[in-house]
Amino acid sequence: MKNTIINDIITNRGSDRKMEKVIAVSTNKGGVLKTSITTNLAGVLAREGKKVLIIDTDNQGNAAITFGKNPDNYEVTLYDVLLDGIHPNKAIQNLYENIDILPSNDDMGFFEFDVVSQLNKYNDPLNLLKIAIDLIKENYDVIIIDCPPNLGLVLGNVLKVSNEVVIPFQPEVYSMRSLQKILKQISDFKVQHNPSLKVSGVIGTLVDGRSSLHSQILQECRRFCFEKDITMFETIIPKSVRFANAVAYEKLPAILVENRTNNLINAYYDLYEEVFNRWPEKTEA
Repeated sequence: MKNTIINDIITNRGSDRKMEKVIAVSTNKGGVLKTSITTNLAGVLAREGKKVLIIDTDNQGNAAITFGKNPDNYEVTLYDVLLDGIHPNKAIQNLYENIDILPSNDDMGFFEFDVVSQLNKYNDPLNLLKIAIDLIKENYDVIIIDCPPNLGLVLGNVLKVSNEVVIPFQPEVYSMRSLQKILKQISDFKVQHNPSLKVSGVIGTLVDGRSSLHSQILQECRRFCFEKDITMFETIIPKSVRFANAVAYEKLPAILVENRTNNLINAYYDLYEEVFNRWPEKTEA
């Protein structure tokens, strides 16, 4: 297997594409638009002529569902790549022009148990995703990783290979506590395992502009980020059913359905500008 991996790496060196970055979209809270951010950012990048790979590390498989695909129909997934050493090209599927996916399904729910129970086989469990990405990274300009809402071995693999983390923040009563936890996790992981890891920024999501509570919590978040020298993006993603409707009826993320006259779509273009046009000035976690 090692010789196969070496040969694959040598083969991929022939590409003249230089990958810009690997971005994780992560927080330890569910339902805060991680998949929406992942897929709509990928849509903007694709429209800008960038070749994008989405890696879905969540066993719900929502990134594929966003493009009208059933993740249960994929015979080879990220789970097989990580645990069985299958080349990622055998799992990667095209979703749209310039957008590929390395999909997940329910099998990823067993990832951590299967690795921890066989540590004699996986003696470097934090590097499984990095080994896989190294084989194909030259084929893409950007890799965006959709993360599960927990702080475990899956996220450890993601943080080990990522350059940056975008953190969705839904302005609810307990959100500040979740934000503090994920930031501490990233900071600790950076020191121990990945010195080049950065927090790209915190993005307000599902924001109701009519809610005084949302405004208050967003102000609190901005103050906290300022004090910690962490970027909080000026962009916010408003609460809307339009994105859900795009997935339900058009089988595509909204960015690939609507045009720039839609204010909700403009929010994702604004986020794209903030994420991709401020590097390397980003602050560290």
